Amino acid sequence: MKVLSIETSCDDTCISIMEVSGVKNPTFRVLANNSNSQINVHIPYGGVYPVLAKREHAKNLPILLEQTMKKLGRGGIDLVAVTYGPGLEMCLWEGITFAKDLAKKWNVPLIPVNHMEGHVVSVFGRGKGKFSIPKIKSPVLSLLVSGGHTQLVLSKKFMQYEIIGQTLDDAVGEAFDKVARMLDLPYPGGPQISKLAGEERKHLIPLLRGGSLARRGGKFIHLPRQSRVLLKRRISANCPN
Repeated sequence: MKVLSIETSCDDTCISIMEVSGVKNPTFRVLANNSNSQINVHIPYGGVYPVLAKREHAKNLPILLEQTMKKLGRGGIDLVAVTYGPGLEMCLWEGITFAKDLAKKWNVPLIPVNHMEGHVVSVFGRGKGKFSIPKIKSPVLSLLVSGGHTQLVLSKKFMQYEIIGQTLDDAVGEAFDKVARMLDLPYPGGPQISKLAGEERKHLIPLLRGGSLARRGGKFIHLPRQSRVLLKRRISANCPN
């Protein structure tokens, strides 16, 4: 069975084809895996601009589909899968509508996929080549740190999930982006802050308290606030009287 998958939950447009063999212990072979990043489009705004992201998805989906189908080889697509959430609503609908049209045109089933579940299972996958999902001993605890999500997810059985902790305000990624804008760092801010933190770790000043995740949830919004206070102290200390 050959599955064409579409992802447009945020600012990356992605289309892949996998060949699935077997039922009880399936194996997966990546036939094509293409994506288009929108980072350069969103740099001037310091974050993802949803309307522009939607427009770029509409432009990139047909182009990526043409590139991806060239790798199909013999036979056609047996199933279309598409991210239905969570994510930016207008971006999600661009991918969903595109996937619906393909499934109708090819007369094949359409399967909705949860974005966060995809992250959980993705640890077993590969960008190319062949792979399988091994038998996993339960329970499994997953930490998801993806864009606007920071969650602890418990799986007592494979493909069954319970969120046992999550942020009550900002996700870790959002906190990174806010602090990056304060420091006038280029977008995306997360990698820039990680790089600077690695360089300055030996000079670390223990003034910031980290966020936390508990069963009822944790808060990360105070990290940008405390970073702002620390930044003002540094600026004041370096300014002549």
